[in-house]
Amino acid sequence: MKEVIIKYKNNKTLEALIDLGKYLGFSVSSVPSKKAGKQTSINGVTVIKGDESIDLAELERIFTGQNIDASELRRSGWQRKK
Repeated sequence: MKEVIIKYKNNKTLEALIDLGKYLGFSVSSVPSKKAGKQTSINGVTVIKGDESIDLAELERIFTGQNIDASELRRSGWQRKK
């Protein structure tokens, strides 16, 4: 089966290709652009961009002055129960 990659700017173009494919017998597989949208995929794992409107003040109160760095947090958070 042969493949063709089509780049487009307008989402209506994709809708038109899907409708055209129904009549002409070809399928359309859309791959989301890394620039557009909030989701990307890294090694098969979907990564969703964070929301900038979240207030982190409560987390700052919890962790400020605790002298916990990222490595200590990973070490204490990923302990296996024996």
